[in-house]
Amino acid sequence: MTNRTAFSRYLWGLLAYNLIVILWGAYVRASFSGDGCGAHWPLCGEYLIPQHPHTKTWIELAHRVSSGLLIPAVILLWIWAMKLYEKGSQVRLGALLVVAFTFSEALVGAGLVLFKWVAHNPSVYRAVAMSTHLCNTFLLLAALVLTLWWSYGGGALRWRGQGAVGWALGVGLVGAFLMGITGTMAALGDMLYPSDSLLAGMRQDFLPTADYLLRLRPIHPMLAITVGLYLVFLAAMIRRLRPSHLTRLISLFVIGLFCFQLGIGFMNLMLRAPIWIQLEHLLIADLFWISLILLSAAALSANPVEAVEANTGIAPGKGYAIR
Repeated sequence: MTNRTAFSRYLWGLLAYNLIVILWGAYVRASFSGDGCGAHWPLCGEYLIPQHPHTKTWIELAHRVSSGLLIPAVILLWIWAMKLYEKGSQVRLGALLVVAFTFSEALVGAGLVLFKWVAHNPSVYRAVAMSTHLCNTFLLLAALVLTLWWSYGGGALRWRGQGAVGWALGVGLVGAFLMGITGTMAALGDMLYPSDSLLAGMRQDFLPTADYLLRLRPIHPMLAITVGLYLVFLAAMIRRLRPSHLTRLISLFVIGLFCFQLGIGFMNLMLRAPIWIQLEHLLIADLFWISLILLSAAALSANPVEAVEANTGIAPGKGYAIR
């Protein structure tokens, strides 16, 4: 196994670990455990190790520890990239972006705690901070995926001269961000203002005295269906306009994940957003975003995608083994 193969595998592991940290962070929010360490960061209740911890303290502390482990992990990634790849390499750029977005992710999380925008806090500031957190998470995942793409020999992304594909992808990625932001608002509303049934929740949304989170909540499913259908059409269009084995495979993932997400979203509404479905909904949303970034990389790459197909084993007659 070459050093660059090991580097790519390390990136796969780092991507998977980030998804676990993201899901645990969502569990911290959904279980009202964000104030488990009080308004203290990075210490937990003025101590490095809490003296008389409650359950939510352990939940919050576990998230901080798992998030903190990302700091040395991404620094190692950047040092490794600097040693393996030449000056000007896209992999070096990607690794640097991973480090930057990991640190900014930690700072946004710290802000939520220090300003007490956690647990039962319904303020607009919390909604804005959580939306910023979501956008930063998407950018971090995108940086990881693109670094992985470049480590397999993928070309830099080129927007000029791409015609309708470039514009359509730009609109689609912005739409995906809006889906994520409205989903964050809806999840916060579901958590802070639970209802006894779907019908009661719908009535709650349109009351004259309804909180702003309830008024915004219906936007998410409508936007998700509209943007999702657009992205499905876009995936089918790219599959035709940028034909390769890789783009065909990724487009199928985009379409399949959207259909699955529709079902999960419907279950989330019907069952009144239990935590386990919220986590599954978030996981599929992150995988959908990752698939969109991969599709964009394959469609906008300055070089043919044959190098990536060869390095990953994703090519006709070679199966789908990731090397």
